Amino acid sequence: MSQTTERPATGSIPTPAHSRNSTLIVLYLSLGGLAFSVLQSLVAPALATIGKDLGASTADVSWILTAYLLSASVLTPILGRLGDMVGKRRIMIVVLALLLAGTVLAALAPNLGVLIVARVLQGAAGAVMPLSIGIVRDELPHEKVGVTIGLLSAIFGVGAGVGIVAAGPIVENLSWPWLFWLPGILVVIALLGVIFGMPESPVKRPGHLDVLGAVILTVGLVSLLLAISKGQSWGWDSGSTIGLLALGALALVVFVFVELRVKEPLIDMRLFKIRGVWTANVVGLVFGFAMFGTFVLVPTLLQLPTVTGYGFGESVSSAGLFLLPTVLMMVVFGPVAGILVRKIGPKPPMVFGALFVTAAFVIPALNHAELWQVVVSGLLTGAGIGLAFAAMSNAIIESVPIHQTGEASSVNTIARTIGSSIGTAVIAALITSHSTSQGLPLDDAFTIGFWVCAAVAVVAIIAALAAPSMSKRREQALALGVEDLD
Repeated sequence: MSQTTERPATGSIPTPAHSRNSTLIVLYLSLGGLAFSVLQSLVAPALATIGKDLGASTADVSWILTAYLLSASVLTPILGRLGDMVGKRRIMIVVLALLLAGTVLAALAPNLGVLIVARVLQGAAGAVMPLSIGIVRDELPHEKVGVTIGLLSAIFGVGAGVGIVAAGPIVENLSWPWLFWLPGILVVIALLGVIFGMPESPVKRPGHLDVLGAVILTVGLVSLLLAISKGQSWGWDSGSTIGLLALGALALVVFVFVELRVKEPLIDMRLFKIRGVWTANVVGLVFGFAMFGTFVLVPTLLQLPTVTGYGFGESVSSAGLFLLPTVLMMVVFGPVAGILVRKIGPKPPMVFGALFVTAAFVIPALNHAELWQVVVSGLLTGAGIGLAFAAMSNAIIESVPIHQTGEASSVNTIARTIGSSIGTAVIAALITSHSTSQGLPLDDAFTIGFWVCAAVAVVAIIAALAAPSMSKRREQALALGVEDLD
């Protein structure tokens, strides 16, 4: 495939000026990523409150989550590709501006319809992660890339956890519009920082946007994720759910064939032949499932009344605080993974991350009668996510040519998003199907839910073990023209 870049696609050529600005660049990217990931989960615990205030039914208010998810899945690869074409900084400015507009609109929304439109605008910021990884790879000295990507990857997990933790106190002490005003402050700082304090990345890949591929991918992802998100309320055996799943699967198959034949594909499907790419995407899919499985299971278990014999009677706010150990471990182990990647490659951190998360679900699956079991599970989950998120992001960028960083990272982001959607839907369906006639979850719901997450996490172990070693990755890098890994 032919391409043009403003500098060679191989080699790491950071300038001294970029190096001096690297701390601020990382700060602005971190704030943008934190705001997006917080907004992803922040509304989940407050859906009932928002629905009551806006006079919306439970089924209708769920579109606040669904719209965000669909928008992020569809726009991430498109905006990531545009970043590679016209400049990552330019597209980052567009993305953050859309996120800010959506956040302000959501805070002022007078009805559910306006709020859903606002969430669609916010979902465009799903491209923050691949754009950030591309900017880091282009701008920072090579020795800082691994640790920085580890930090940014951890922040995406941290933000989702912070959203769950902070939602209760914000709604109880302020009001639900503040769920948007507070992250909006972070977006403003990030946007101004990118506009005035960040140079345009020199690596570009001029060309044309694959509009046909974008349309087919949109149909496939919207159909698939809509069926997954709404399957519980529509019924998994309903014609709508089955029809959308079939349409989504067919569209994605057609997308693969189209992308293999067009000159400038939206996503180069040949990248999936690279072992470092497909293994990282499988890990991303599984960890998206596991992370949001935790965010459904743990708060629900903690908030059940003690009279059940297995609930802990915590409030929304205090239940959220039990996820703080998970968040803190993500903060610690993300940068640690970046250091490990630099020294021993991304495979070992991915393997250990998958092992930690598997253990994190096995413990409460065996017994979740004591709070310490929930806390230990959270610690292991945070450590595993911190290690794996950072490692798989580094595995992606070390496996592909520099000009394809955006599209390859976008696919990994989509894999996490799809995993999150599936995890949320599956665990919610399990809880619903194992509840009393009054809607109170049974103890079996949590035991089965933890075992399901553990079983899924085993798939991540297998995929991580299948990832190429550091020496094998170097051989692939030389063959593909990827920058030197030393």
